[in-house]
Amino acid sequence: MFDQSPYSCKVEWGKRGARESAERGDIVIIVDVLSFSSTVVSALNAGAVIYPYPPDLDGEKYAKSVNAVYIMGRAEAARAGQPTLSPVTFSENHQNKSYVLSSLNGAYCTWIASKVPALLIGSLLNASAVAAAANGIQHETGAAITVVPSGEMWNETRENEDCLRPSIEDYLGAGAILSKLDGEKSPEAQVCIAAFNGTKEYLNELIWDCGSGRELRERGYEADVLHCSHLDATAAVPILRDGHFKAWTVNKSL
Repeated sequence: MFDQSPYSCKVEWGKRGARESAERGDIVIIVDVLSFSSTVVSALNAGAVIYPYPPDLDGEKYAKSVNAVYIMGRAEAARAGQPTLSPVTFSENHQNKSYVLSSLNGAYCTWIASKVPALLIGSLLNASAVAAAANGIQHETGAAITVVPSGEMWNETRENEDCLRPSIEDYLGAGAILSKLDGEKSPEAQVCIAAFNGTKEYLNELIWDCGSGRELRERGYEADVLHCSHLDATAAVPILRDGHFKAWTVNKSL
């Protein structure tokens, strides 16, 4: 049976990876570069409060229960002048305001793994900072760390096909984080780190031209792709507490 359990630093894909890491009681870092993770990090930087929620449940009802605004789809939210899954739509105008953010990938993985000792949100934007936070929590708790690149979803899947589409932006984001983690890495984690180290000199170009990057650019979200490809642009580290993300701080992680 597939198992990375002998190692303190692992990498597991998507919802299955989120579930298995939660069942092990690992520290979990969810990575969805384009765009859930980057949006959560950017919203935290702006002082907003984000509640993650799966898209196939009643997000509007949940938003009312927590006195938050439900974030609509990109086009609909843009017309209404509201922030969206687009990270560049968050600004200081949203400070201390609460929002429910759904996505098929990162938000769903977060929901699945929400009961772990610590769930952090990682991206290229905060790769070194989130790794430092995970190292600190690991030293306190002794728990292993699993980085979960969320991946994307194939459209129009046919019978007997998997819906998970591995995405290079999440793999490279995971590699950037894993490269800064302490502890023994699984072979899968080592290969992920090697992918990042081998491409970090032209990371922006890869994110710009990858399938997910092209998809967003063709829909008019070039600014998102540029924003999300910046490495170590912030020290903000979202940690899930009481259903929403707070800023992780040293010696106040748990």
